[in-house]
Amino acid sequence: MVFCFSIRFIGSLWVWAFSLLVVRYAQGMPVLYGIHPVTEALRAGRPLDRILIAKGAGGPRIQEIVELARRASIPLRFEPRDALERLATSATHQGVVALGAATKYADLDAVAAKAELVVVLDGVEDPHNLGAIARTAHAAGAGGIIIPERRAAGLTDTVAKAAAGALEHLPVTRVTNINRTLESLKERGYWIYGLDERGTELYNEVKWVSPTVLVFGAEGHGLHDQVRKKCDVLVRIPMAGEIASLNVSVAAGIVLFKWRESMRNGE
Repeated sequence: MVFCFSIRFIGSLWVWAFSLLVVRYAQGMPVLYGIHPVTEALRAGRPLDRILIAKGAGGPRIQEIVELARRASIPLRFEPRDALERLATSATHQGVVALGAATKYADLDAVAAKAELVVVLDGVEDPHNLGAIARTAHAAGAGGIIIPERRAAGLTDTVAKAAAGALEHLPVTRVTNINRTLESLKERGYWIYGLDERGTELYNEVKWVSPTVLVFGAEGHGLHDQVRKKCDVLVRIPMAGEIASLNVSVAAGIVLFKWRESMRNGE
């Protein structure tokens, strides 16, 4: 009996040690690889940013991962096997790699149903900027942030650290298409304001209408053309110097607190 117990204990210890080996970090995200670790993470409801599956990989266990991921609305990507090996730094990933998230993403309907202000980020890629905007948006009274699924920073540990606790209180929603999301928010009665250096209205003179959506563009690029066309009003921050634009997190802070001041004063 003692001998059997020892075997079980050693076996459990080996499984625990192995589970540590299949977790590493990439771009501030915990990386899980291997069929069993990823499957169990999905079953446990662990926050995951996305799952990568090697092209050509198949079988019932891979299919189970696909079904669990779709049920949880976790993005799936089918990538070349060497791309998975670079993330896992190992060839033993069994065709599956998952990137963890710092917290779970929120449901768009739940956020839009009650928020007076929603912040939409059109492709902000720097995790420090995303974290800083989340911190400022929460302080200004925003009810949620919306980010795109692709070509944008996700909820990494770096973002959580820069947000300084704001992600515990501010829901973040991830969507596949920003343009369709803006249309949906318009149908719910939101007014869409985009910050753009070519805007016709000054941020400190514009009439703010609630509920409000504030859209901020990507670093160095600003708003995409189609996103700009979805905005009801384009606002700008007047600049006195030779530099035409501000860091997106700084610009967001200026406009967010002007919105808050206007709402409090009934302007």
